[in-house]
Amino acid sequence: MNPGDELPPVTHTYERLDMVRYAGASGDFNPIHWNPDHARAVGLPGVIAHGMLSMGIAARAVSAFAGDPRALKRLKVRFSAMIEPGDTLSVSGTVASVADGRAVVRFSAENGAGERVLAKGEAELALDQP
Repeated sequence: MNPGDELPPVTHTYERLDMVRYAGASGDFNPIHWNPDHARAVGLPGVIAHGMLSMGIAARAVSAFAGDPRALKRLKVRFSAMIEPGDTLSVSGTVASVADGRAVVRFSAENGAGERVLAKGEAELALDQP
């Protein structure tokens, strides 16, 4: 792994079932994620995906790039746009630095409209994982 190396592009197209599964796994049953009438009543265009679901998809992309999920030691993002069912999340990133057995990967994720859903993403990977 070297500075400038790019993550292989990762895409995920959201289905309502993804949000139902995530709600069950996380315990986040906020109705903006499953009830379109409620979502519209609070000013949203319809149901939206959980931000942490998008972050998890990005974490999986970075972990796959590292070759081992245990290599992921730190992850941070800024949530900056919504994603709706039927929309596709595209994750991309680049190795920013490598030093002392660690790599820093900077990444972002966009929705199908080209809006950044995850901005200022940064992951730290331990390079000494088996």
